[in-house]
Amino acid sequence: QLQLVESGGGLVQAGGSLRLSCVASGNTFSINTMGWYRQAPGKQRDLVARITNTDSPNYADSVKGRFTISRDTAKNTVYLQMNSLKPEDTAVYYCTAVAYRGRTYWGQGAPVTVSS
Repeated sequence: QLQLVESGGGLVQAGGSLRLSCVASGNTFSINTMGWYRQAPGKQRDLVARITNTDSPNYADSVKGRFTISRDTAKNTVYLQMNSLKPEDTAVYYCTAVAYRGRTYWGQGAPVTVSS
């Protein structure tokens, strides 16, 4: 089992920055990929960014050049640095971890609100 706890969400003005953190606990040795998804009100949950255990990142087109995902394996933590935030980035951000056996784990979500 894995537990994921996010922190760092909040309210920020357009153009500002936030950093989300997600700490994993439990069977952390089983983690392959970690990442972030987001879900805006009335919309589906979409991938924002993910990073493999070899530190290879992937980003959604909508956040490329503005968001950076990073991972501290020793601390079992994944980060999402969000710069140049836009009102359309407003959503609940969910941390995710995919185990080598394929099971996906989710955090409880961190709300991010970007005001115009």
